[in-house]
Amino acid sequence: MSNVYEERATMIAAVELQSFVPFGREHCKNHPNAVNLQLRQLQPASDLWSSDGAAGLVGSLQEVTLQERERECWLLSKGSSADSDEVEYEEELYAAGNMVIWSRGSTSQASHVYKAFTVDSPVQQALWCNFGIPQKNKDEKEIMEQTVCIVQSSCVNVHSSTGKDFISPLPFQVSKLWPTKFGLLLERRNPASDAPLSPPREPLPTVFSMLHPLDEIAPLVCRPTGLFEAARVQYVSDSTMKIIFSSCEPSIVMTYDTVQGVHSVWALRKVTPEEQSTVLKCTEQVATPQGLLPPSFLTTHLRNVSRMDSPGSPFHCHAMQNQNRMTSSPGLHSRTHSPSISSMAALSRSHSPGMAAPSFQVAARFNMSYHSSSPRGHSFLHSPNSTASESVLVPEMEPIGPDLCIEQLWSETASSHKEMSCQASKVFITSDLCENKYLCFLVESHQHLRCLKFIESNDSSQLIFASVATFPAKDAAPLQDIDAMLVLEANGSLVLYTGVTRVSKVFVPGLLSPPFSLSNNIAQLSTPMESVSTPAKASGRHIRRLEEASMPSPLSEPRGSTKHHETSWLDDYTFQQSVPYIQALRDPVSRRVTLELSNGTMLRITIPEIATSELVRKCLQAVRFILPKETAMKVLVKWYNIYNAPGGPSAHLEWNLFVTCFMTLMGYNTERLGWTRNLHFEVPLSPVIAPKKARQSDTGSDEDWDYMRCSDYHRQVVFRHVCGAVSLDSADSSGCGEPLASTPALRLDPSAPLFPHLPALFYVLHLLYEELKLDELQRSGGRLLVGLLQQLARDLQLEEYIDLYWRDYPSFITTFKESCIIDHAQMEQMLRPSFLRAEPTCVFSWFSGCLRGDVVAPFPYLPGICERTKLLVLSYALYIVGDDNATSVDVSKYLAKLSAVSVLGQLTHSPHMETLLFLTGQKKTGTESSLRRQGSMKSDAPNESLAEKLVVWLTSAGFTLKDLESVPFGVALPIRDAIYQCREHPCSDWSEEVCLLIGRQDLTKQAHKVTLAKGKPVSTVGPGLTREAPATTEADEEEDGMTDLNQDLIGLIWSQDLRVQEARRLLQSSRPVRVSVVHLPEVSDHEYIEEKENKLLQLCQRTMALPVGRGLFTLFSYHPVPTEPLPVPKLNLTGRAPPQNTMVDLNSGNIDVPPNMTSWSSFHNGVAAGLKIAPASQVDSAWIAYNKPKSPELANEYAGFLMALGLNGHLTKLATLNIHDYLTKGHEMTSIGLLLGVSAAKLSTMDMSITRLLSIHIPALLPPTSTELDVPHNVQVAAVVGIGLVYQGTGHRHNAEVLLAEIGRPPGPEMEYCTDRESYSLAAGLALGMVCLGHGSNLIGMTDLNVPEQLYQYMVGGHRRTHAGINREKHKSPSYQIKEGDTINVDVTCPGATLALAMIYLKTNNRSIADWLKAPDTMFLLDFIKPEFLLLRTLARCIIMWDEILPNSEWVSSNVPQIIQENIGNPVVSEDLNMETLAQAHDYITAGACMAVGFRFAGSANSDAFDCLYKFARGFMQSLTSANATVTGHYNLQTCLSMVLLAVSMVMAGSGNLKVLQLCRFLHKRTSGEMNYGFHMAHHMALGLLFLGGGRYTLSTTNSAIAALLCALYPHFPAHSTDNRYHLQALRHLGVLAAEPRLLVPVDVDTLKPCYALLDITYKETQWYEETTVELMAPTMLPELQLLKKIKVKGPRYWELSIDLSKGTQHLQSILSKDGVLYVKLRAGQLPYKDDPRGWKSLLAPNVNNRNSEVRTFKPEAISTFTSDAALVSFAEYFCKASESMKHKQDTLAVFSTILYECVTQENPEMLPTYIAVDQAVQALEETEMCETFALWQMRLVLELCESRALQQRLRDGPLGRGLLLSSEFLPVMKNSADGTLDGWLSDNSHVLTAYMSGQPLTEDMLSNMLACFLVYHSIPCHKKMFSTHLEGSTSFPELLLKFSQLGIPVRALLRLGPLILGTALFRTGQQAC
Repeated sequence: MSNVYEERATMIAAVELQSFVPFGREHCKNHPNAVNLQLRQLQPASDLWSSDGAAGLVGSLQEVTLQERERECWLLSKGSSADSDEVEYEEELYAAGNMVIWSRGSTSQASHVYKAFTVDSPVQQALWCNFGIPQKNKDEKEIMEQTVCIVQSSCVNVHSSTGKDFISPLPFQVSKLWPTKFGLLLERRNPASDAPLSPPREPLPTVFSMLHPLDEIAPLVCRPTGLFEAARVQYVSDSTMKIIFSSCEPSIVMTYDTVQGVHSVWALRKVTPEEQSTVLKCTEQVATPQGLLPPSFLTTHLRNVSRMDSPGSPFHCHAMQNQNRMTSSPGLHSRTHSPSISSMAALSRSHSPGMAAPSFQVAARFNMSYHSSSPRGHSFLHSPNSTASESVLVPEMEPIGPDLCIEQLWSETASSHKEMSCQASKVFITSDLCENKYLCFLVESHQHLRCLKFIESNDSSQLIFASVATFPAKDAAPLQDIDAMLVLEANGSLVLYTGVTRVSKVFVPGLLSPPFSLSNNIAQLSTPMESVSTPAKASGRHIRRLEEASMPSPLSEPRGSTKHHETSWLDDYTFQQSVPYIQALRDPVSRRVTLELSNGTMLRITIPEIATSELVRKCLQAVRFILPKETAMKVLVKWYNIYNAPGGPSAHLEWNLFVTCFMTLMGYNTERLGWTRNLHFEVPLSPVIAPKKARQSDTGSDEDWDYMRCSDYHRQVVFRHVCGAVSLDSADSSGCGEPLASTPALRLDPSAPLFPHLPALFYVLHLLYEELKLDELQRSGGRLLVGLLQQLARDLQLEEYIDLYWRDYPSFITTFKESCIIDHAQMEQMLRPSFLRAEPTCVFSWFSGCLRGDVVAPFPYLPGICERTKLLVLSYALYIVGDDNATSVDVSKYLAKLSAVSVLGQLTHSPHMETLLFLTGQKKTGTESSLRRQGSMKSDAPNESLAEKLVVWLTSAGFTLKDLESVPFGVALPIRDAIYQCREHPCSDWSEEVCLLIGRQDLTKQAHKVTLAKGKPVSTVGPGLTREAPATTEADEEEDGMTDLNQDLIGLIWSQDLRVQEARRLLQSSRPVRVSVVHLPEVSDHEYIEEKENKLLQLCQRTMALPVGRGLFTLFSYHPVPTEPLPVPKLNLTGRAPPQNTMVDLNSGNIDVPPNMTSWSSFHNGVAAGLKIAPASQVDSAWIAYNKPKSPELANEYAGFLMALGLNGHLTKLATLNIHDYLTKGHEMTSIGLLLGVSAAKLSTMDMSITRLLSIHIPALLPPTSTELDVPHNVQVAAVVGIGLVYQGTGHRHNAEVLLAEIGRPPGPEMEYCTDRESYSLAAGLALGMVCLGHGSNLIGMTDLNVPEQLYQYMVGGHRRTHAGINREKHKSPSYQIKEGDTINVDVTCPGATLALAMIYLKTNNRSIADWLKAPDTMFLLDFIKPEFLLLRTLARCIIMWDEILPNSEWVSSNVPQIIQENIGNPVVSEDLNMETLAQAHDYITAGACMAVGFRFAGSANSDAFDCLYKFARGFMQSLTSANATVTGHYNLQTCLSMVLLAVSMVMAGSGNLKVLQLCRFLHKRTSGEMNYGFHMAHHMALGLLFLGGGRYTLSTTNSAIAALLCALYPHFPAHSTDNRYHLQALRHLGVLAAEPRLLVPVDVDTLKPCYALLDITYKETQWYEETTVELMAPTMLPELQLLKKIKVKGPRYWELSIDLSKGTQHLQSILSKDGVLYVKLRAGQLPYKDDPRGWKSLLAPNVNNRNSEVRTFKPEAISTFTSDAALVSFAEYFCKASESMKHKQDTLAVFSTILYECVTQENPEMLPTYIAVDQAVQALEETEMCETFALWQMRLVLELCESRALQQRLRDGPLGRGLLLSSEFLPVMKNSADGTLDGWLSDNSHVLTAYMSGQPLTEDMLSNMLACFLVYHSIPCHKKMFSTHLEGSTSFPELLLKFSQLGIPVRALLRLGPLILGTALFRTGQQAC
């Protein structure tokens, strides 16, 4: 029987035939490399010999023997990527010769090259593989990166799609690579042939894994599941086991055992730590007792090769020689095994450092066993001249642990030898239509396909393998997209299978299809012949398979050429030459596959889909879901065949075809049903649909006749009994023209396959219909479906369902009359599922119940099919019912999940469906449950939280605004309401998707920007602040290094004046200065020139000091282009003398210029240029090296540039190699810049490598025996500060001890440590302070060091203590130069010790330490201390007592001791007081206290602090010019003034305060007298701080920032440009570490321009003030973030937005660090502050009180000022302007204009469609044009929402008492109009309604559309339900009210129905009674 079935199989047609040629082949022909190959072959051998030596000759000989035609192979795969527009395309990877071409193409787009690669040697294999890139955080998922791997003989090139390239050397010959989920598997070439006579030994691993190209290659381990070796884990070392297939999902590998002939399947997974340790233990035990070789000899080599040692290293050569000797026996020790000339040549010429040596040596290296027992090896090791002892045995390395493990899941049962299967030639995974999965493998020798069914268990890593099915096949290929596979049968025909179910034959036009052209018997003869396999043949083939396997090419020879015995009957026929037949299938991608034809060509065909229409697809899904698998499979196969028969239907007829097919399968005779008979097809249908005819051809042929004989129709005639057919009785011949009445009653055929499942199918399709109602775009599908549903409902006698469908489509349903009779016995046969209830589920009624506050039963849904239903039902449960847990815990309260199991498990035969319970088993109890109204619902959940929850949940479910647009307007209104609420008060930390949903583009943009920055740094400056290059004018030609500031932003911050330009003018150093000297008559020309040059020298002192300030001014303002060097402005030290503008130059030789004068200034210039680079820029090691200048005179500048890169964090990217390079040059400046830069970049990290780097430069950190290195003094200073930075705040004991000793380092015996000792001691003090920063008395483990006491001694002097510790030796002999004795030199140690104390006890308010630092209060003691040190002590004392600093002059003066205060202004002074000392002490102490105020209020712009400091600054300026300046001394006053100026600019940092700018400008102009280089530096640093980072940065007051500022602002400035005696100049730049971005810039999200916006800033409560809120106009500097509680963008101009800082400041910090861009959105009708500062021009400003006049005056033209939304502007254009054609529609225009105005002013333009839809619905109702009641349903839901008690309550409690979305006037008007229309209809047609309610049959004219509209609008239930409530018997209005409330009918309906039921008179008395 089966044979017959085979023959009459149906046929489907393949589509989209194209001839196929791999794209790469064509591309290769044009590749330039192809030409080179030919040239090389033509070159004579002699040339080769001379050019390459011996190796060349070998090469040329090999080339001769190569096959003529290059081997080619290709892979195709399905590609899809986010960046391409094509949703799906095919990727091809083509390899031939040395080339690999990766191309892409799709049905709509021609193939194009994506990437092409050319490698050095022939490509053995090319494949795709995904590698995982591990993330820094353990929790994050690995990122998978797509790569192409190109295998050559010695290495694998890996190229990722992101552009990374890797070369992984191969330590052994590889036979094949396999891509897996974790990386690559490498299968080692079988080494048997390499060492034939070697002694027996432990087999080596044969399979290795590589998880990433940079990882080592590790052996694979396996866990077999044998009886005896249950748990043993071992290396995969069986050379007979070959991998034949690998898969990523599921992660499995299939292997074949060549000896036993058995296939096995293994799960591939990561190794567990236990397995790893087990395996490693095993390998160690293998080593021999003599310890002849290390246990991991193999792995050592593997490691050396994979670590890319250069192959020319001596170790390699020895290792290779020795191994060869050891592995070969003495007799074979011939020349070939010793390294020949050619192999040496190959070694030296090897191209990449990772390339292995020539192949035979590599093989030998890898064939080494773990131990060798040959005696020769033993003696060899002891021979005196052997080098092995030092070379081989040196590296004792740990063996390489395995990464992956394979665990056996299934193995073939080993059958007898005769049946032993050969290796499978093709393996793939496929699934069937019912989602079963199969692993199929094709055994070519037996010509059959084995399908192994497997199930994924709950634990995803475990697969359970079930049955194996086998069917004959010559070839097969999976078709993933349609869950099927294509099988080429032995007789040459193509058959489609789904899983193991045969679907049909595939007809390929133009190809021979054997069974139709020959009579049957010949075809059957061929079968045995095919499968005959005599032992001789089999073994021959077996050998041939092995040979093929050992060939290097991944592609075996073309199929069929070797298998000559497989001649089939086709050879005997003459037409074989003319018509090609199919030989093989290859490259399946989704639904396409390539056919290899017998004539060598290839053809690409596409197998058609199962359905193209969305509706049919959904129906099939539902059917598959509910039916048992076998039945579902039959139905789907049947449908597939019918739909895809040759010449199938077009898409719009698909539904008709589906209905017919489906109803036939259910047992209907579709020809006899009126409505199905009229469904149009392109061809007439026979009783069971015959396949459509193929394309017409003019000439008939025999094939056509055969084709007809095999057709379904023919078979129907022959086989009457086939299931699904209707018996062909006389009824069939009755003509279609006869009236229907004459035919007998229609019956169903109970033997039809789907007949028993009719009720279940009906119900799932009904649920699908409800799902379609919720999607505006699919509603037309619902109308089609309702035709089928009403038929089934009629036949199942489900009246209420028919009533429901009639209400939805009144005019459509009334056209259906017929029903088929199903008698009782047949009803019994049907399987009645429990979930099918008589009362129909209607999704709109369910929503309506929610809105009215009824208790709702769970709504049934089909998982995976009715997703929209699920989403909206849960949304209502959450938002309307107010159940917080609706979407999490209580889902089952609202949704009943249907499952196929429940269908089969709860089948019941009772036809009384009313008695059946719902799936969840909840009975709907009577009166009391439906009377429980909203009172019991949870209304206590706060409203905002519900709206927020809903919005966040919808987003997480993937719901977007686009989806919302397709939800019907009534259903969508609650969601829109929630969205509107969230839009008003959003959370600042919502994700981008949530912000998109609520329509806040400003937040979306913000969220997008922030997430972007997490991944990689953004190269732009933030989309809001993109910069255009400034237009350079002639004057600007000289690059002054300050052009990159953001002009838009500066224009907003300082809009009134040009202060930034002024600062820029003061700080520029690239133009010549003006040297104006008056030429007096008595001065000679020569003297005049000298005078000018002296004046220029003075001015140059200022110019050289400018870069320090400029670095601060332009801080982080530039993003470099990676292809261009950084522009560094020139340091111009020339001048121009007016009036002739002559050049003045210092190099003329007329005056003495100090040597190296410019070295430090060019260093500072380099730092200033480097500090422009923003931290978020993309800078890499190559770019840093690329900036290195060619000329040596710029080396200092580059040194500064390196330091700057460290300060902005980019120096960490500089390769260690480069750092080493720079330091070995020994250039002092470069070392200083590099050491400080690297340390700043690694701030507080305790990084070991940097510590080592610094220690080399600090003698104290080196061991006592180390060689004394000659390190320049300044480099030592930099290194010491570097230690402080790297260990900042760590309290590291050893470093603290060394640094403490270094503060008092005595001078050495020779000249060492004698010059500039002050700066070293200071550096040690600063470093010690940084290491113990803020630790105070909690210095753990340092009590024995007595740090504070020791520092105190350094500060005040005393006896030197003996040095403990390592450096004791160095300090034994005293210095020969400096006589200090055994006391401490306080002048050297005091500053460092003072600042160290200050930093250690910073902010600790430790009074006892602070008292040590008090200024002395007797004249005697004052004389003992330098006035400068008083400044330091005062500063130190104040910052320890941090909380006591007050911003007023009284506090400042309180620091001055009594004795000074009393005498300073006193005209009469006693003689014993030194007035000079007192005056100096007074000024320095005041300056110190001012500095403390500056530190305490740094960056705060505190007005009190500013006023106080400004007063003192003015005071110092006056005393400079007054007469008694001489008492204190100009220098001292100038120092104090500089410090106060710095203090005031610290307070006002980044604010650009004008008063401070005036001070700086005044001091800038003073260049004569005492004004030296250092003072200029101080003044310009103050100016730089004032405009820090162009106004975007300010100073922080964290401990770390204060430490940095103490280093940078140390109050002793250099006297001249090369002065580093007291303080290293490079440290001046460390102030950058204290800068932090705190500028908040509002950017308009529509224009992307910065704008003004009002902010409310709330401060947290502190001990000094209450919680306060301040109003600021942004862009503004924010206070320090830890002081703030909340920041809020205020209305009314912009949408409100608040950032809550109580949850943490990360969100705000991330905004500030990305240029502080805060996106804001203008509200409708508002203008930005720039255009309308007072708010008088706003469109909403005038006559707001009088609304009507406002509406009248609203002109559509004005819309553009309200909104930039293109849709709204167009709406105004086309629908609100009167045109000629619309004269008569003035009212419509007026309505539209009003609606538009309402939407725009209320800020909810998305409500426009809703307004219009309501208006249209009411109009359609008035004109009685409603043929479907859909819009009325929505109208009803809208009204119910507005009347819903819960929402009314919420709105009253909610913020601002806001109304609902729809305006208050619009709805009542619409409601009134609708009520009026329906009431009018009722008064004329009350009899119709009465008849309906009493259940009388209605005639067709009575069943009007208006009746349906009335019933829907007034929520009147089905007549059956009303009848059962006995309404007729009611006598009074209250009684009626009670019954109506049970039915859930609203009161408004009762007022209309009451009179009809009670009779008019009764009703009136009832009303009066009420």
